[in-house]
Amino acid sequence: MRFAAPPTGNLRFRAPVQALSTIGVQNATNFQPICLGISATISSSEAEDCLFVNVWGPAKATSASKLPVWVYIQGGGYVTNSNANYNGSTVVAASDQNIVFVNFNYRVSAWGFLASEEVRADGDLNAGLLDQRFALQWVQDHIEQFGGDPSHVVIHGVSAGAGSVALHLTAYGGRNDNLFVGAIAESPFFPTQPQVPELEWQFETYADAAGCGNATDPLTCLRSKDTAILQAANVPAPYPGRSSAPLFYFTPTVDGDFIRDYPYRLIEQEKLVKVPLMVGDDTNEGSGFAANASSPPDVATFFQNNYPLLTTNDTDAINTQYPLMPPLPKHAAYFPSASAAYGDSTFTCPGNLLASSFSTYNTPYQVWNYRYNVLQANNVAAGLGVPHTFESPAIFGVGNAGDNPNSSYATYNADIVPVLMNYWISFARDLSPNRYKFAEAPHWESFGNGRRILLQTNGTVMETVPEELVQKCEFWKGLAVTMEQ
Repeated sequence: MRFAAPPTGNLRFRAPVQALSTIGVQNATNFQPICLGISATISSSEAEDCLFVNVWGPAKATSASKLPVWVYIQGGGYVTNSNANYNGSTVVAASDQNIVFVNFNYRVSAWGFLASEEVRADGDLNAGLLDQRFALQWVQDHIEQFGGDPSHVVIHGVSAGAGSVALHLTAYGGRNDNLFVGAIAESPFFPTQPQVPELEWQFETYADAAGCGNATDPLTCLRSKDTAILQAANVPAPYPGRSSAPLFYFTPTVDGDFIRDYPYRLIEQEKLVKVPLMVGDDTNEGSGFAANASSPPDVATFFQNNYPLLTTNDTDAINTQYPLMPPLPKHAAYFPSASAAYGDSTFTCPGNLLASSFSTYNTPYQVWNYRYNVLQANNVAAGLGVPHTFESPAIFGVGNAGDNPNSSYATYNADIVPVLMNYWISFARDLSPNRYKFAEAPHWESFGNGRRILLQTNGTVMETVPEELVQKCEFWKGLAVTMEQ
Protein backbone atom coordinates (compact mmCIF):
# COMPACT_ATOMS: atom_id res chain seq x y z
CA MET A 1 0.00 0.00 0.00
CA ARG A 2 1.13 3.55 -0.63
CA PHE A 3 1.99 5.46 2.58
CA ALA A 4 3.18 8.70 0.96
CA ALA A 5 2.93 10.52 -2.34
CA PRO A 6 5.38 9.50 -5.09
CA PRO A 7 8.62 11.37 -4.22
CA THR A 8 9.13 12.39 -7.84
CA GLY A 9 9.56 15.64 -9.77
CA ASN A 10 9.28 18.62 -7.45
CA LEU A 11 8.95 16.26 -4.45
CA ARG A 12 12.48 14.90 -4.99
CA PHE A 13 14.89 15.59 -2.12
CA ARG A 14 12.02 16.70 0.11
CA ALA A 15 10.29 15.22 3.15
CA PRO A 16 7.46 12.86 2.22
CA VAL A 17 3.94 14.22 1.93
CA GLN A 18 0.51 12.64 2.15
CA ALA A 19 -0.64 10.71 -0.89
CA LEU A 20 -3.79 11.87 -2.61
CA SER A 21 -6.74 9.92 -1.28
CA THR A 22 -8.47 7.49 -3.61
CA ILE A 23 -11.86 5.84 -3.40
CA GLY A 24 -12.35 2.19 -4.20
CA VAL A 25 -10.42 -1.04 -3.86
CA GLN A 26 -6.66 -0.91 -4.33
CA ASN A 27 -4.94 -4.00 -5.66
CA ALA A 28 -2.52 -5.05 -2.92
CA THR A 29 -1.85 -8.60 -4.10
CA ASN A 30 1.68 -7.89 -5.38
CA PHE A 31 4.67 -6.18 -3.80
CA GLN A 32 5.40 -2.73 -5.19
CA PRO A 33 8.84 -1.54 -6.35
CA ILE A 34 11.58 -0.88 -3.82
CA CYS A 35 13.54 2.37 -3.73
CA LEU A 36 16.45 3.04 -6.07
CA GLY A 37 19.77 1.85 -4.69
CA ILE A 38 23.25 3.07 -5.45
CA SER A 39 23.85 1.87 -9.00
CA ALA A 40 24.08 3.47 -12.41
CA THR A 41 21.15 1.41 -13.64
CA ILE A 42 17.58 0.68 -12.55
CA SER A 43 16.63 -2.93 -11.84
CA SER A 44 13.20 -4.35 -12.62
CA SER A 45 12.31 -4.39 -8.91
CA GLU A 46 13.14 -0.70 -8.34
CA ALA A 47 11.42 2.60 -9.07
CA GLU A 48 11.54 6.19 -7.94
CA ASP A 49 7.90 5.82 -6.87
CA CYS A 50 8.64 3.43 -4.01
CA LEU A 51 7.08 4.57 -0.72
CA PHE A 52 4.99 1.50 0.00
CA VAL A 53 4.12 -0.36 3.20
CA ASN A 54 3.15 -4.00 3.78
CA VAL A 55 0.94 -5.19 6.64
CA TRP A 56 0.72 -8.82 7.80
CA GLY A 57 -1.91 -9.68 10.37
CA PRO A 58 -4.51 -12.22 11.44
CA ALA A 59 -7.30 -12.57 8.89
CA LYS A 60 -9.91 -12.35 11.64
CA ALA A 61 -8.49 -9.22 13.28
CA THR A 62 -10.79 -6.21 13.58
CA SER A 63 -10.33 -2.60 14.63
CA ALA A 64 -11.24 -3.74 18.14
CA SER A 65 -8.46 -6.38 18.31
CA LYS A 66 -5.76 -3.98 19.58
CA LEU A 67 -2.88 -6.34 18.78
CA PRO A 68 0.77 -5.42 19.40
CA VAL A 69 2.45 -4.01 16.28
CA TRP A 70 5.95 -5.00 15.14
CA VAL A 71 7.40 -2.49 12.64
CA TYR A 72 10.50 -3.66 10.78
CA ILE A 73 12.99 -1.15 9.37
CA GLN A 74 15.10 -2.82 6.72
CA GLY A 75 18.83 -2.33 6.22
CA GLY A 76 21.08 -1.78 3.25
CA GLY A 77 23.71 0.67 4.48
CA TYR A 78 21.48 3.64 3.57
CA VAL A 79 22.42 2.93 -0.06
CA THR A 80 19.95 0.12 -0.90
CA ASN A 81 16.69 -1.42 0.34
CA SER A 82 18.36 -4.76 1.03
CA ASN A 83 15.74 -6.46 3.23
CA ALA A 84 12.59 -5.49 1.36
CA ASN A 85 9.30 -7.35 1.55
CA TYR A 86 10.32 -9.92 4.14
CA ASN A 87 7.40 -12.27 4.66
CA GLY A 88 5.79 -11.63 8.04
CA SER A 89 3.21 -14.40 7.84
CA THR A 90 5.27 -16.94 9.81
CA VAL A 91 5.88 -14.68 12.81
CA VAL A 92 2.19 -13.72 12.87
CA ALA A 93 1.25 -17.42 12.88
CA ALA A 94 3.92 -18.28 15.48
CA SER A 95 2.51 -15.58 17.77
CA ASP A 96 -0.82 -17.46 17.74
CA GLN A 97 -2.25 -14.61 15.64
CA ASN A 98 -1.37 -12.10 18.36
CA ILE A 99 0.66 -9.51 16.43
CA VAL A 100 0.46 -7.31 13.36
CA PHE A 101 3.71 -7.08 11.38
CA VAL A 102 4.62 -4.07 9.21
CA ASN A 103 7.50 -3.43 6.84
CA PHE A 104 8.09 -0.67 4.29
CA ASN A 105 10.48 0.97 1.85
CA TYR A 106 12.32 4.24 2.38
CA ARG A 107 14.48 6.32 0.06
CA VAL A 108 18.19 5.50 0.07
CA SER A 109 21.36 6.51 -1.79
CA ALA A 110 21.23 9.96 -3.44
CA TRP A 111 17.45 9.82 -3.51
CA GLY A 112 17.25 9.67 0.28
CA PHE A 113 20.49 11.18 1.55
CA LEU A 114 21.76 13.85 -0.86
CA ALA A 115 23.13 16.63 1.35
CA SER A 116 23.98 20.27 0.70
CA GLU A 117 23.04 23.67 2.03
CA GLU A 118 20.98 23.90 -1.17
CA VAL A 119 18.99 20.84 -0.10
CA ARG A 120 18.55 22.34 3.37
CA ALA A 121 17.26 25.61 1.85
CA ASP A 122 14.92 24.16 -0.77
CA GLY A 123 14.29 20.59 0.30
CA ASP A 124 14.94 18.35 3.27
CA LEU A 125 18.07 16.66 4.53
CA ASN A 126 17.90 12.98 5.55
CA ALA A 127 14.75 12.44 3.48
CA GLY A 128 15.13 8.67 3.87
CA LEU A 129 14.86 8.96 7.65
CA LEU A 130 11.88 11.28 7.28
CA ASP A 131 10.27 8.56 5.13
CA GLN A 132 10.71 6.16 8.05
CA ARG A 133 9.20 8.65 10.47
CA PHE A 134 6.29 9.20 8.06
CA ALA A 135 5.71 5.43 7.89
CA LEU A 136 5.63 5.30 11.70
CA GLN A 137 3.03 8.07 11.68
CA TRP A 138 1.08 6.13 9.02
CA VAL A 139 1.04 3.20 11.47
CA GLN A 140 -0.33 5.50 14.18
CA ASP A 141 -3.07 6.72 11.87
CA HIS A 142 -4.12 3.48 10.18
CA ILE A 143 -2.92 0.30 11.91
CA GLU A 144 -6.09 0.01 13.97
CA GLN A 145 -7.92 -0.82 10.73
CA PHE A 146 -5.73 -3.94 10.47
CA GLY A 147 -6.24 -5.01 14.08
CA GLY A 148 -3.18 -3.26 15.48
CA ASP A 149 -2.84 -1.17 18.61
CA PRO A 150 -1.23 2.21 17.79
CA SER A 151 -0.30 2.59 21.46
CA HIS A 152 1.78 -0.63 21.36
CA VAL A 153 4.26 -0.32 18.49
CA VAL A 154 7.73 -1.90 18.66
CA ILE A 155 10.30 -0.78 16.10
CA HIS A 156 12.87 -3.35 14.98
CA GLY A 157 15.69 -2.53 12.60
CA VAL A 158 18.54 -4.52 11.13
CA SER A 159 21.93 -3.04 10.18
CA ALA A 160 21.18 0.45 8.75
CA GLY A 161 17.64 -0.18 9.98
CA ALA A 162 19.07 -0.71 13.48
CA GLY A 163 21.20 2.40 13.04
CA SER A 164 17.93 4.09 12.10
CA VAL A 165 16.36 2.78 15.32
CA ALA A 166 19.16 4.54 17.22
CA LEU A 167 18.46 7.70 15.22
CA HIS A 168 14.74 7.52 16.05
CA LEU A 169 15.61 7.02 19.72
CA THR A 170 17.71 10.22 19.60
CA ALA A 171 15.65 12.14 16.99
CA TYR A 172 15.02 15.81 17.66
CA GLY A 173 17.29 15.54 20.70
CA GLY A 174 15.40 12.58 22.16
CA ARG A 175 11.90 14.02 21.76
CA ASN A 176 9.22 11.41 22.40
CA ASP A 177 6.54 11.67 19.70
CA ASN A 178 4.82 8.53 21.03
CA LEU A 179 5.45 6.60 17.82
CA PHE A 180 6.77 3.47 19.59
CA VAL A 181 7.01 1.89 23.04
CA GLY A 182 9.90 -0.53 22.51
CA ALA A 183 12.88 -0.99 20.20
CA ILE A 184 15.06 -3.79 18.80
CA ALA A 185 18.43 -2.88 17.26
CA GLU A 186 19.86 -5.88 15.39
CA SER A 187 23.51 -5.19 14.48
CA PRO A 188 23.23 -1.38 14.63
CA PHE A 189 25.24 0.30 11.86
CA PHE A 190 27.11 3.52 12.73
CA PRO A 191 28.88 4.75 9.58
CA THR A 192 30.45 8.17 9.25
CA GLN A 193 27.64 10.75 9.40
CA PRO A 194 29.27 14.00 8.25
CA GLN A 195 28.21 17.59 8.76
CA VAL A 196 26.48 19.20 5.77
CA PRO A 197 29.40 21.49 4.76
CA GLU A 198 31.61 18.41 4.46
CA LEU A 199 29.25 16.97 1.83
CA GLU A 200 29.10 19.88 -0.62
CA TRP A 201 31.65 18.09 -2.81
CA GLN A 202 29.32 15.08 -2.96
CA PHE A 203 26.39 17.27 -4.06
CA GLU A 204 28.57 18.98 -6.69
CA THR A 205 29.86 15.64 -7.99
CA TYR A 206 26.30 14.35 -8.32
CA ALA A 207 24.99 17.53 -9.95
CA ASP A 208 27.89 17.56 -12.42
CA ALA A 209 27.30 13.92 -13.37
CA ALA A 210 23.60 14.64 -13.94
CA GLY A 211 24.31 17.63 -16.17
CA CYS A 212 23.24 20.21 -13.58
CA GLY A 213 26.61 21.43 -12.32
CA ASN A 214 26.51 24.70 -14.27
CA ALA A 215 22.81 25.38 -13.75
CA THR A 216 21.77 28.60 -12.00
CA ASP A 217 19.77 26.45 -9.58
CA PRO A 218 21.24 22.93 -9.57
CA LEU A 219 18.51 21.49 -7.32
CA THR A 220 15.70 22.68 -9.60
CA CYS A 221 17.66 21.23 -12.50
CA LEU A 222 17.97 17.87 -10.72
CA ARG A 223 14.21 17.84 -10.10
CA SER A 224 13.59 18.31 -13.81
CA LYS A 225 15.74 15.41 -15.02
CA ASP A 226 14.55 11.96 -16.03
CA THR A 227 14.93 9.29 -13.36
CA ALA A 228 17.43 7.37 -15.49
CA ILE A 229 19.75 10.39 -15.78
CA LEU A 230 19.82 10.89 -12.02
CA GLN A 231 20.32 7.18 -11.44
CA ALA A 232 23.29 7.18 -13.80
CA ALA A 233 24.85 9.76 -11.47
CA ASN A 234 23.98 7.72 -8.36
CA VAL A 235 27.41 6.09 -8.04
CA PRO A 236 30.10 6.29 -5.36
CA ALA A 237 33.35 8.24 -5.42
CA PRO A 238 36.24 8.52 -2.96
CA TYR A 239 36.14 11.12 -0.22
CA PRO A 240 38.48 14.03 -1.05
CA GLY A 241 42.07 12.94 -0.62
CA ARG A 242 41.18 9.27 -0.26
CA SER A 243 42.08 6.45 -2.64
CA SER A 244 38.86 4.43 -3.04
CA ALA A 245 35.14 4.98 -2.61
CA PRO A 246 33.72 4.10 0.81
CA LEU A 247 31.56 1.03 1.26
CA PHE A 248 28.59 3.30 2.04
CA TYR A 249 28.73 6.53 0.07
CA PHE A 250 25.47 8.24 1.03
CA THR A 251 24.76 8.24 4.77
CA PRO A 252 22.72 10.36 7.18
CA THR A 253 24.07 13.81 7.96
CA VAL A 254 24.00 15.88 11.13
CA ASP A 255 21.23 18.28 10.10
CA GLY A 256 20.74 20.14 13.39
CA ASP A 257 17.11 19.08 13.58
CA PHE A 258 16.28 15.38 13.20
CA ILE A 259 19.94 14.52 13.88
CA ARG A 260 21.21 17.23 16.22
CA ASP A 261 24.66 15.79 16.85
CA TYR A 262 26.63 12.61 16.34
CA PRO A 263 24.70 9.61 17.75
CA TYR A 264 27.49 8.75 20.22
CA ARG A 265 27.21 12.22 21.75
CA LEU A 266 23.41 12.22 21.87
CA ILE A 267 23.35 8.82 23.57
CA GLU A 268 26.05 9.80 26.07
CA GLN A 269 24.15 13.03 26.82
CA GLU A 270 21.00 11.00 27.56
CA LYS A 271 19.14 12.72 24.72
CA LEU A 272 17.06 9.65 23.95
CA VAL A 273 13.58 8.21 24.17
CA LYS A 274 13.43 5.79 27.10
CA VAL A 275 11.83 2.47 26.13
CA PRO A 276 12.61 -1.24 26.65
CA LEU A 277 15.44 -2.19 24.29
CA MET A 278 16.84 -5.38 22.76
CA VAL A 279 20.20 -4.97 21.04
CA GLY A 280 23.00 -7.23 19.87
CA ASP A 281 25.43 -8.31 17.20
CA ASP A 282 26.95 -11.28 15.41
CA THR A 283 30.33 -12.68 16.41
CA ASN A 284 32.03 -11.58 13.17
CA GLU A 285 30.27 -8.38 12.16
CA GLY A 286 33.08 -7.10 9.96
CA SER A 287 33.82 -10.19 7.89
CA GLY A 288 31.48 -9.34 5.02
CA PHE A 289 32.87 -5.83 4.62
CA ALA A 290 36.55 -5.66 5.54
CA ALA A 291 39.27 -5.19 2.96
CA ASN A 292 41.34 -8.29 2.28
CA ALA A 293 44.31 -6.58 3.91
CA SER A 294 47.84 -7.94 3.55
CA SER A 295 49.50 -5.44 5.89
CA PRO A 296 48.82 -2.78 8.53
CA PRO A 297 48.98 -0.02 5.87
CA ASP A 298 46.17 -1.83 4.02
CA VAL A 299 44.07 -1.74 7.19
CA ALA A 300 44.83 1.97 7.61
CA THR A 301 43.84 2.78 4.03
CA PHE A 302 40.59 0.83 4.36
CA PHE A 303 39.64 2.74 7.51
CA GLN A 304 40.54 6.13 6.06
CA ASN A 305 38.52 5.44 2.92
CA ASN A 306 35.46 4.76 5.08
CA TYR A 307 36.11 7.20 7.95
CA PRO A 308 37.95 9.97 6.10
CA LEU A 309 38.83 12.21 9.08
CA LEU A 310 41.01 9.53 10.68
CA THR A 311 44.65 10.62 10.86
CA THR A 312 47.75 8.49 10.50
CA ASN A 313 48.11 8.58 14.28
CA ASP A 314 44.55 7.27 14.57
CA THR A 315 45.12 4.39 12.16
CA ASP A 316 48.43 3.56 13.88
CA ALA A 317 46.44 3.26 17.11
CA ILE A 318 43.87 1.03 15.37
CA ASN A 319 46.63 -1.25 14.11
CA THR A 320 48.10 -1.39 17.62
CA GLN A 321 44.71 -2.44 19.00
CA TYR A 322 44.31 -5.08 16.26
CA PRO A 323 47.69 -6.69 15.57
CA LEU A 324 48.20 -9.76 13.41
CA MET A 325 45.61 -12.39 14.30
CA PRO A 326 45.35 -16.12 13.49
CA PRO A 327 44.73 -16.62 9.75
CA LEU A 328 41.32 -17.27 8.20
CA PRO A 329 40.59 -19.40 5.12
CA LYS A 330 40.75 -17.74 1.70
CA HIS A 331 42.02 -14.41 3.01
CA ALA A 332 45.24 -12.42 3.33
CA ALA A 333 47.19 -12.10 6.56
CA TYR A 334 45.63 -8.91 7.95
CA PHE A 335 42.05 -9.59 6.91
CA PRO A 336 41.19 -10.97 10.39
CA SER A 337 42.50 -7.75 11.96
CA ALA A 338 40.63 -5.52 9.50
CA SER A 339 37.47 -7.57 9.99
CA ALA A 340 37.63 -7.43 13.78
CA ALA A 341 38.39 -3.71 13.80
CA TYR A 342 35.63 -2.79 11.34
CA GLY A 343 33.12 -5.06 13.05
CA ASP A 344 33.85 -3.57 16.47
CA SER A 345 33.95 0.05 15.33
CA THR A 346 30.93 0.05 13.06
CA PHE A 347 28.55 -2.50 14.60
CA THR A 348 29.51 -4.24 17.86
CA CYS A 349 30.63 -1.22 19.88
CA PRO A 350 27.66 0.91 18.80
CA GLY A 351 25.52 -1.99 20.04
CA ASN A 352 27.50 -2.12 23.27
CA LEU A 353 27.08 1.66 23.64
CA LEU A 354 23.31 1.32 23.29
CA ALA A 355 23.17 -1.56 25.79
CA SER A 356 25.37 0.05 28.42
CA SER A 357 23.94 3.57 28.05
CA PHE A 358 20.33 2.47 28.05
CA SER A 359 20.88 0.21 31.04
CA THR A 360 22.26 3.27 32.87
CA TYR A 361 19.75 5.90 31.75
CA ASN A 362 16.67 3.87 30.92
CA THR A 363 14.93 3.61 34.30
CA PRO A 364 12.45 2.00 34.77
CA TYR A 365 12.91 0.06 31.53
CA GLN A 366 15.23 -2.87 30.91
CA VAL A 367 17.76 -3.69 28.21
CA TRP A 368 18.53 -7.14 26.79
CA ASN A 369 21.77 -7.77 24.92
CA TYR A 370 22.82 -10.73 22.73
CA ARG A 371 25.67 -12.20 20.72
CA TYR A 372 24.66 -14.40 17.81
CA ASN A 373 27.09 -17.28 17.31
CA VAL A 374 25.39 -19.82 15.02
CA LEU A 375 27.90 -21.47 12.68
CA GLN A 376 27.14 -22.51 9.11
CA ALA A 377 29.75 -24.62 7.35
CA ASN A 378 30.06 -22.56 4.17
CA ASN A 379 30.48 -19.31 6.15
CA VAL A 380 33.24 -20.86 8.24
CA ALA A 381 34.95 -22.34 5.17
CA ALA A 382 34.90 -18.91 3.51
CA GLY A 383 36.61 -17.32 6.51
CA LEU A 384 33.52 -15.31 7.43
CA GLY A 385 32.70 -16.88 10.80
CA VAL A 386 29.26 -15.69 11.92
CA PRO A 387 28.70 -12.76 9.55
CA HIS A 388 26.57 -9.65 9.79
CA THR A 389 22.79 -10.31 10.01
CA PHE A 390 23.15 -14.07 9.53
CA GLU A 391 20.33 -14.50 12.06
CA SER A 392 17.59 -12.89 9.92
CA PRO A 393 16.16 -16.16 8.52
CA ALA A 394 15.92 -17.56 12.05
CA ILE A 395 13.88 -14.55 13.16
CA PHE A 396 11.40 -14.66 10.28
CA GLY A 397 11.47 -18.35 9.38
CA VAL A 398 13.28 -20.20 6.62
CA GLY A 399 12.57 -18.74 3.19
CA ASN A 400 10.96 -15.56 4.52
CA ALA A 401 14.02 -13.31 4.64
CA GLY A 402 15.39 -13.47 1.13
CA ASP A 403 17.39 -16.50 2.21
CA ASN A 404 18.14 -19.87 0.70
CA PRO A 405 15.42 -22.29 1.87
CA ASN A 406 18.05 -25.06 1.77
CA SER A 407 20.34 -23.31 4.27
CA SER A 408 21.46 -24.84 7.56
CA TYR A 409 18.36 -23.35 9.22
CA ALA A 410 16.39 -26.08 7.47
CA THR A 411 18.78 -28.81 8.67
CA TYR A 412 21.47 -28.80 11.36
CA ASN A 413 20.69 -25.29 12.65
CA ALA A 414 16.91 -25.78 12.66
CA ASP A 415 16.74 -25.87 16.45
CA ILE A 416 17.80 -22.21 16.82
CA VAL A 417 14.85 -20.95 14.73
CA PRO A 418 12.05 -21.29 17.32
CA VAL A 419 14.38 -19.99 20.04
CA LEU A 420 15.23 -16.80 18.19
CA MET A 421 11.84 -16.23 16.59
CA ASN A 422 9.99 -16.49 19.87
CA TYR A 423 12.34 -14.18 21.78
CA TRP A 424 11.59 -11.55 19.12
CA ILE A 425 7.85 -12.27 19.13
CA SER A 426 7.78 -12.09 22.92
CA PHE A 427 9.46 -8.70 22.90
CA ALA A 428 7.03 -7.41 20.27
CA ARG A 429 4.09 -8.60 22.37
CA ASP A 430 5.28 -7.98 25.93
CA LEU A 431 8.31 -5.64 25.74
CA SER A 432 10.33 -8.52 27.23
CA PRO A 433 11.89 -11.52 25.45
CA ASN A 434 10.88 -13.91 28.21
CA ARG A 435 7.11 -14.09 28.68
CA TYR A 436 6.34 -15.76 25.35
CA LYS A 437 9.73 -17.37 24.71
CA PHE A 438 10.12 -20.87 23.28
CA ALA A 439 9.49 -23.26 26.16
CA GLU A 440 12.94 -24.88 26.03
CA ALA A 441 14.85 -21.60 25.66
CA PRO A 442 16.65 -20.20 28.71
CA HIS A 443 15.55 -17.12 30.62
CA TRP A 444 17.22 -14.08 29.05
CA GLU A 445 18.68 -11.92 31.82
CA SER A 446 18.69 -8.16 31.37
CA PHE A 447 22.01 -6.44 30.66
CA GLY A 448 22.67 -5.21 34.20
CA ASN A 449 26.43 -5.21 34.68
CA GLY A 450 27.29 -6.53 31.25
CA ARG A 451 25.28 -9.73 30.85
CA ARG A 452 24.22 -10.92 27.41
CA ILE A 453 22.74 -14.06 25.92
CA LEU A 454 24.95 -16.18 23.67
CA LEU A 455 22.66 -17.55 20.97
CA GLN A 456 23.90 -20.90 19.63
CA THR A 457 22.24 -24.00 18.22
CA ASN A 458 21.52 -26.30 21.17
CA GLY A 459 23.82 -24.21 23.35
CA THR A 460 22.15 -20.90 24.19
CA VAL A 461 23.45 -19.59 27.53
CA MET A 462 24.08 -16.32 29.36
CA GLU A 463 27.60 -14.87 29.29
CA THR A 464 29.37 -11.76 30.54
CA VAL A 465 30.61 -9.23 27.99
CA PRO A 466 34.39 -9.86 27.93
CA GLU A 467 36.58 -7.19 29.49
CA GLU A 468 38.66 -7.16 26.29
CA LEU A 469 35.60 -6.03 24.32
CA VAL A 470 34.71 -3.41 26.94
CA GLN A 471 38.23 -1.97 26.57
CA LYS A 472 38.07 -2.12 22.76
CA CYS A 473 34.77 -0.23 22.86
CA GLU A 474 36.30 2.43 25.11
CA PHE A 475 39.01 2.81 22.46
CA TRP A 476 36.43 3.27 19.70
CA LYS A 477 34.40 5.66 21.85
CA GLY A 478 37.53 7.82 21.95
CA LEU A 479 37.56 7.94 18.13
CA ALA A 480 33.80 8.23 17.60
CA VAL A 481 33.68 12.00 17.08
CA THR A 482 36.64 11.90 14.67
CA MET A 483 34.83 9.10 12.83
CA GLU A 484 31.64 11.23 12.93
CA GLN A 485 29.54 8.49 14.48
